This record gives sequence, C-alpha cells and structure tokens, in this order.
Amino acid sequence: MSKNKKIWFGLLIASTSLLVWLTTTWGRYVVALPPPEDIPEEILRTEIIIDARSPIDGKPVNAAEYAELQEQLRVSPPPKLSADLRQTIYLIQLRKALLQIFPFLDI
Repeated sequence: MSKNKKIWFGLLIASTSLLVWLTTTWGRYVVALPPPEDIPEEILRTEIIIDARSPIDGKPVNAAEYAELQEQLRVSPPPKLSADLRQTIYLIQLRKALLQIFPFLDI
C-alpha cells in the first residue's frame, strides 16, 4: 500500500469517527431537557392536594369527605363470596392447572 493511500485511509477513518461522535453527542443535550411547561417534581411533592375522587364511584369529593370515606372502607369488612361462587372459581383454577399438565385432556 502506498504512502498516499495510507494517508487517505487514515483521513477517512478520522473524519468518519468525528462525524459519528458529533451525531451521537449533538442531540443528546436537547433530548435530556424536560419541556418548559413541565412542573418540577420538587414543587409537586410539596403541593397540598385538596381535591380528590371517590374510590367507589369516581365522583369529586373534598378532603374531609375523602378521609371519612377512607376510614369507612378501612373499618368495613370486604364482602364475602358465596360458597357456590368460591367452588366454581376453585374448579376453574383446577381445570386450568390440569390443562397445563395434560394439554390433551378434553375438559
């Protein structure tokens, strides 16, 4: 390989490397910034929320009603399933497990 070809080859490698480095670092600074209308997380953490929605029906409630509703939900026990429904769910789960083990069964 002649000296002239080596110089051109080295110049090609250097210019390609520089071009790749510039294209990868150029857009990084623009993408890393949040949009200007975005509120910083530090401000959002200190904000006191006075409006809420009911976890039951999604209607807007004030802070006192929300706290009262949370207390009522904490005190009242969850509804119990009927025995027939519990047995049906158990049989469906058993069927699913059996079909995973024995996929050729027609159940």
